[in-house]
Amino acid sequence: MRKQNLAFFLIALWGFNLQAQETNKIQQDSIKKLNEVSINGTKNKFKREKSNTVSKMPLADIENPQVYNVVSSELLKEQVVTNFNDALKNATGISRLWESTGRGTDGAEFYSMRGFAVQPTMINGLPGINNGKIDPVNVDNIEVIKGPSGTLFGSSLISYGGLINIVTKKPYQSFGGEIGYVAGTYGLNRVTADVNTPLSKENDAFLRITTAYQKEGSFQDSGFNKSFFIAPSLSYTVNDRLSFLINTEFTQSEAANAPMIFLSRYAPLSFNSMDLFKKNYKNSFNSNELTISNPTFNLQAQMFYKLSENWTSQTVLSRSNSKTNGYYSYLWDSANGDEFTRFISKANGETYATDIQQNFIGDFKIGSLRNRIIAGLDYYKSTITSASPGWVTNGTVSLVNGTDDGDLTQAGVDNLLVGSYTGISKAENEVYSAYVSDVLNILPELSAMASLRIDHFKGATNTYSEENKGQTALSPKFGILYQPIKDKVSIFGNYMNGFINIAPQEKIDGTNFLGMQTFDPEQANQYEFGVKVNLFSDKISATASYYNINVKNKVMTYNTFTFVQGGEVESKGFEFSLIANPIEGVNIVAGFSNNKSEVTKDIPDNGYLGLRPEEAGPETLVNLWINYTLRNGKLKGLGIGLGGNYASEYRTLNRSNIGTFELPDYSILNSTISYNTNKFGLSLKLNNMFNEKYYSGWSTVTPQKLRNIAAGLTYKF
Repeated sequence: MRKQNLAFFLIALWGFNLQAQETNKIQQDSIKKLNEVSINGTKNKFKREKSNTVSKMPLADIENPQVYNVVSSELLKEQVVTNFNDALKNATGISRLWESTGRGTDGAEFYSMRGFAVQPTMINGLPGINNGKIDPVNVDNIEVIKGPSGTLFGSSLISYGGLINIVTKKPYQSFGGEIGYVAGTYGLNRVTADVNTPLSKENDAFLRITTAYQKEGSFQDSGFNKSFFIAPSLSYTVNDRLSFLINTEFTQSEAANAPMIFLSRYAPLSFNSMDLFKKNYKNSFNSNELTISNPTFNLQAQMFYKLSENWTSQTVLSRSNSKTNGYYSYLWDSANGDEFTRFISKANGETYATDIQQNFIGDFKIGSLRNRIIAGLDYYKSTITSASPGWVTNGTVSLVNGTDDGDLTQAGVDNLLVGSYTGISKAENEVYSAYVSDVLNILPELSAMASLRIDHFKGATNTYSEENKGQTALSPKFGILYQPIKDKVSIFGNYMNGFINIAPQEKIDGTNFLGMQTFDPEQANQYEFGVKVNLFSDKISATASYYNINVKNKVMTYNTFTFVQGGEVESKGFEFSLIANPIEGVNIVAGFSNNKSEVTKDIPDNGYLGLRPEEAGPETLVNLWINYTLRNGKLKGLGIGLGGNYASEYRTLNRSNIGTFELPDYSILNSTISYNTNKFGLSLKLNNMFNEKYYSGWSTVTPQKLRNIAAGLTYKF
C-alpha cells in the first residue's frame, strides 16, 4: 500500500460524522488511597486525571514530568475489546511485534515502544508474569509508561522504551455489576461477569469478582484459543488508619497457535516481495491437535497503614506463577526463496516470581516547600524451570506450492521427540533494591523531581553448577516542570535511566565449552522535553514531547556463540497524544508518533551498524478513535464510532550482510454502533472494515486478522 494511504486514513477519520455509546457509570473506589487512578468526575470519559503507580505516589498527569498514556476500561467497553492487543491500539507509539507463543519465560506478546521491545509484565505497578494471552475483563485501565524507568521499577521486567502496567478493577462501596455476552466471526463466544458486593453490615469489607470465558477460532485454516479467567479482589478497612487490599487472578488457557515464520538470520535474504506470503495468508501450517496451555496465577496483597497525617506505610507481597505445557513450533527459512523447515518441541516449564516491597509515602512541607516523597525497599526473586524434549525437525513447508509434508498429529510429533530429552534446567535470579523519589514544589507553579535507585543482582543456573557473578547498578532520574497556567499548561523536561542485568553466556570455541562469559549491566539514558495541556474544564487533554534515548554497553551477538559488549543504540522521536471532549457527546482519542532508531556502534561484520534495529517497529504510527453519543431525546444512548490505526513500512529483517525485508504500511479502519441504558447495553463492532491483509513481525512475517464482526449484549444491575 502506498504512503498516500496515511493522508487518506486521516482525512477519512476526521471527516466522518460519528456517534457512539455512552459507557456505564464511573464507580468510586471504596478505599480511595488504594486506588490506582482517580477519575474526579471529569466529563471527558476516557481520561484519567491521576495515577498512583507511574511515580509510585499520587500525582496528576499535568504535574508529572514523565510521559504516559492511559487506556481506560470505558474505551475498551465502547470498542467491544476482547483481547489485549486491540486495547493497546489506543495508546500512542506502540505496535505489536510478536503474538503470544505460549512458550516458557517469554511467551506473552511482544510490543515495540520508542524503538525497543517490551512485554506486558506489570500489574498495579508490581511484577505479573504471564506466558500467554491477557484477558481484558479485569482491566480498569492500562498505563503505557514511556522511557527507561529503571529508577522506580527496576530492570528485571521492563524495557528501555518503557513499560506496560495493567491497573486492575477494585472493590467499591455498593452492590452492583454486569453480565455480558459477545458473539462474533471465527466462532467467537465470550461470556463475562463483574460483580461487587459488601461482605459486612459495617461496610468495612467488600468483594469484587470479574470473570470471563472465551473461545475463538482463526481466520486461517486451523487454530483456536480458549480461556477461562477469574479474578477475586477483596478490600478490608480495619479502622481509619489500617486497610488491606488483596487481588488475585487465575487463568486457564489452551491454544493452537500458527508457528512464526522466521526469515533466515544467517544467510543472504532470498525473498524480494510479499507475493508468496500473501498467497499463503490463510495457511496456518499447524493443526488443532498441537496445542499449548498456559495456566497462570497472580496474587498481590497490600497493607496500608497511616502513620500520621503526612505519612503512609505500604507493605506489599506479590506472587506469580506461570506454566507452559504443550507443543511449540516455528518455521525457519531455508534461504531458497520458497521453503521453510519446521522445528518443534513439547514445552514443559514453569516460572515462579516473588516480590516484596516496603514503601513509605509522604506529603509534607519544609518551610514553604512541599515535598511528595516515596522511599522503599524491594526484593525480587524469579525461578525458571524446564524439563522439555529437545528440538526436532518436522517437515518442510513450501510457499510456492502451499504444501506441508510434516506430521501434524500428536502421535506423530511425540514419536519424533522420542530420545530427544535433554534434562532439567533451572535458573534463579535475585534482586535487592532500595529507592527514593521526591517531588519538590519550589513554587506552586514550579516543581522538580529527583530519584535514585540501587540494585544488587545475584543469579545461579544448574547448567554448569555455578553461581553467576553478582552485579550492582545505580539508576538516577530527574525531572523539572513549570506550569505557566496552573493546572492547565505545563512545560517539562526529564532525564531518565534504565539498565539491564545481562545473564552470563556460554563461551564456545567450535565444540569446546570455555566457561561462562560475564558482563556489566547495560545502561540507557533518556533526555526528554515537552508540554502538557488540560484545557476547558478538562475537555481537552494533550501531551507533545521529543525524546532521545542512548543505550551504551549493549551486548551484541556475533555469530551464534560469540558475545561482545560495547554496542550502542540511539533512539529519538516525537509523540503527540490527545484525549478530548470538544462538544457534548463527542469524545476523541488520538495519537501520532515518529521514531528514528539506529545502531551507532557495533562490530561491522555483524551487519547492524548504521541501520534501524529490527525490534524498533514501524517508524510512524497513528491511532484515532472518535465517537458521538446522543445525550437527550427518545434515542438517548444511541451512538456510532469510527477509528483505526496506521503504521508505516517496517523492516522486519534489516542487516547489511544479509539484506532487508520490508513489511508494507497499512491503514485499518474499525467502526461501532451501540445503544446503552441504565440496565442494558447493545453493541456491534466491525474490525478491519476493508479486509486488508497486513503483517507484524520481528525478523518474522505474521499475517494479522482479516475483517471480523463482534456483537455484544450487557445486562447491568
